Amino acid sequence: MAFFYVRKAIDKTRNLEKRAINSERLAFIGTLAGGLAHEIKNPLSTLNINLQLLKEELESMTGENSKRVYMKTQVLQKEVQRLDEILNDFLRFARGQKLELKDHDINEILDEVVDFVTPEIKQKKILILKSYDANLPLCRIDSNLVKQAILNIIINAKQAMENGGELMVRTSLDKKYIQIDITDTGSGIPKDIIDKIFQAYFSTKKTGTGLGLPTAKRIIEDHKGTISVQSEEGKGTNFSIKLPIHLTIH
Repeated sequence: MAFFYVRKAIDKTRNLEKRAINSERLAFIGTLAGGLAHEIKNPLSTLNINLQLLKEELESMTGENSKRVYMKTQVLQKEVQRLDEILNDFLRFARGQKLELKDHDINEILDEVVDFVTPEIKQKKILILKSYDANLPLCRIDSNLVKQAILNIIINAKQAMENGGELMVRTSLDKKYIQIDITDTGSGIPKDIIDKIFQAYFSTKKTGTGLGLPTAKRIIEDHKGTISVQSEEGKGTNFSIKLPIHLTIH
């Protein structure tokens, strides 16, 4: 019997060692990838500046050939900007950030994000509805990161409502957690892919990097919170975020 427990303890220790090694390896790969992304951004920036200068020179020229070159330059510049956006999304997802925790009013955080997206949301004929719990306690969070997570979810909701709709943002108190619900009346998520939406680079859209929702999930989990999704095709989707009120990172 004693041998059994010793053997079990040894196996457990080995598993912990393997996990530690894998975590170190992933952290190392993440650091390398982040460094590579930064190195790529520098020449991209130079390329974008030079393309802009070339466009300005072409604007002063006349003739059919110069117009064709100008159009091609515009296409190249858009692609460079798209690559830059992809790298920015990747860096936000890949780098592990130390949380800068302060007490914040979640309702105010949500209002700031909603105010930011309102002009574009209205252009899409989307009505924003808010239902906030006025008695929420302060929540200890990194406000910039939580704003990014919420923004990513709202962008996803906006893209699901191509023909307009309603976006509901709600807050409530759930024991030791503050709950945020972001609900849209969009196209919904098919059952066969709903389990994949938080996977890095998974996307059903022609544009985008497939890192918006995975980044949101990572941010929420870094805050020791949870994020879940419920959806019905043709009716809409609800993302539920739970953030602990008192958070201490060791």
